[in-house]
Amino acid sequence: MQIKAAVAREAKQALSIETLELEQPDTHEILVKVLATGVCHTDLVVRDGMLPTPLPAVLGHEGAGIVEHVGAGVTKVKPGDRVVMTFNSCGTCPSCHHHDSVYCHEFFPLNFNGARLDGSSPISKDGEAISGNFFGQSSFANFALCNERNVVQVPDGIELELLGPLACGIQTGAGAIINALKVTPGSTVAVFGVGSVGLSAIMAAKVCSATTIIAVDQNAERLALAKELGATHTVNVNDCNSTEEIMNITGYGLNFALDTTGLPPVIRNAVEALAPKGTCGILGASGPDAEICLNETHFMSAGRRLMGIVEGESHPETFIPELIRLHQAGFFPFDKLVRFYEFEEINQAIADSESGVTIKPIVRMPH
Repeated sequence: MQIKAAVAREAKQALSIETLELEQPDTHEILVKVLATGVCHTDLVVRDGMLPTPLPAVLGHEGAGIVEHVGAGVTKVKPGDRVVMTFNSCGTCPSCHHHDSVYCHEFFPLNFNGARLDGSSPISKDGEAISGNFFGQSSFANFALCNERNVVQVPDGIELELLGPLACGIQTGAGAIINALKVTPGSTVAVFGVGSVGLSAIMAAKVCSATTIIAVDQNAERLALAKELGATHTVNVNDCNSTEEIMNITGYGLNFALDTTGLPPVIRNAVEALAPKGTCGILGASGPDAEICLNETHFMSAGRRLMGIVEGESHPETFIPELIRLHQAGFFPFDKLVRFYEFEEINQAIADSESGVTIKPIVRMPH
């Protein structure tokens, strides 16, 4: 079938809206009529050639829509179901068997190679190979193919176009707090970097009843929003030393720190602000060769911990509906992060994300 899609053809260049061909779903694949897709930092990293997804490619990995057609082996959803599409996993490795699909042994090839595991792409243009299957979906398009393992059915009663970012960025921040760090009531938490992921973490820390929630950033407007969403304190790194200020606020340091920037100096500051037995989680890296430097004595002598976290260590089938329930109950107002764009404005949405004008852009697809 023919689809409209935004194609990344050259690194660091604008996406081009083109008519492409999309295959019909294979045995365990699902054709989704995409209503809207979030723009995530990972899309931009891949567009800029920092990860080895071959270009040209159709990116997009926070898609929400309606099931149009299913492969012969699909039993999880049926045509007409409301769904979001999240990361893909193999379902057969030890991690998947232990319900840790975020650490699937095939996570990288399934999500970043731009092809199915057999090397084929479901997207082409007049015989030209186009990388598809990005995060098992390539949802910068009005139709996308996903897999039975990375589709999540969502309930009625909430705007479907709003829900795509729950499948990646928002579940990453919230899940890091709830699932990975397991923040406890009465604890002290600091989030370093308050974009969409960090602000989701702030909201989640409030849900977990942390009593001291510190937002650390250099953007005064983002810090003000963090205060509105649950932060009890804000630290602007343009005005002070973040570690010293956190010590002033807490008296002894943090039970939990979360870095969303991937910047080694910021990660070091986060670790240095930990109390004894405190844990710091990190959600990204500033580049493939980035390294973290810590003071060994400070780190080891008080039992401090540093952990990497992927996709919030979420089990999407249960965690995404949980976030929706929290939102509907008024405890997780992630809609305050969102601005909608039409499909023809996708490059503007990307530019606004990069400049910080918009926290979480969502692009509505044409039908």
